[in-house]
Amino acid sequence: MARESTEEGAEFDARIEVAPNSEEAQVRPASLTEYIGQREIVDNLISYIKAALLRKEPLDHILLSGPPGLGKTTLARIVAHEMGARFSQVTAPNIKRPGDLAKILSALGAHDVLFIDEIHRLPAPAEELLYGAMEDRSIDITVGDGTLANSIQITLPPFTLVGATTRPGDLTAPLRTRFGIPFHLEFYAADDIERILTRAARIWKMQPENAATRAISRRARSTPRIALHLLRRVWDYVLADSADLQKQVTAADAERAFERMHIDAEGMTRLDRRFMLSIAEHYEGGPVGLKPLSAILAEDLATLEDYVEPYLVRRAFIKRTARGRMLTREAYKHLGITPGKGGTGELWG
Repeated sequence: MARESTEEGAEFDARIEVAPNSEEAQVRPASLTEYIGQREIVDNLISYIKAALLRKEPLDHILLSGPPGLGKTTLARIVAHEMGARFSQVTAPNIKRPGDLAKILSALGAHDVLFIDEIHRLPAPAEELLYGAMEDRSIDITVGDGTLANSIQITLPPFTLVGATTRPGDLTAPLRTRFGIPFHLEFYAADDIERILTRAARIWKMQPENAATRAISRRARSTPRIALHLLRRVWDYVLADSADLQKQVTAADAERAFERMHIDAEGMTRLDRRFMLSIAEHYEGGPVGLKPLSAILAEDLATLEDYVEPYLVRRAFIKRTARGRMLTREAYKHLGITPGKGGTGELWG
């Protein structure tokens, strides 16, 4: 629900009220009963929300951790919806100074839900301001400069903070322990991804065959966001080729689309394959650190560390060792190349 702007809060509203794009908004579940996957988290939230509503209190502060694309923002919106509360969203890197956060917090109403994405990137001075807001529902702000400066304490209404992070290890202990409800989102099972795709296809008025849905699910890296993006791209190719909005998407259509996108049957992209081939060709299978690979591939380190490597490790194509990353037997088999000598001896001896 969008907050009406006042003269004092206009900048706040314009900055943190983020509306999802139309495609995402269409398929985003609005309630816990519509949410697919993360069953344990959903069941626990149902109990916590029911108890909070009976007490007529806001829900305790929630920390959602896990890889990108698993539904942290969606869960935060659902919490607000289920509590009948207003939802506000801000990304931590956009909070440059404690005053930015103070303005956001002071504009909250009773029982509002404030969602801070990438909360591990919150500047230290702003994080310290957040401690009092979460624990005592008050913040201290300084007015004036130098000898004329005065500290003013502002009492906040009861609210729920939902923090999301892809790097829970980067959170400081004082911040982490102030969240009463910590959840870690897991990667999705294949059947849950297929259910998400089927639901989205129905909303978007697509007609994929079951085999086409399974083909997309296999390449989705167990991540709903990726699955939905792939569904849209496959549909784009089908429409561009057929110009028929009623055409059923077949498995063959999906396979042709993936070939054009350079995504193989295991969900490996061109970057994934270049990453593995670089280890094989330049470092004889490893070990090697990410920084040399980043230079070879001309990709930033964060992309390799947060997006490429985790999936390759999960698929047992890359092995992390104390000396660096190494290719596994499965990686060589997938790439269709023969292991070289040298660094692979540890794995192949």
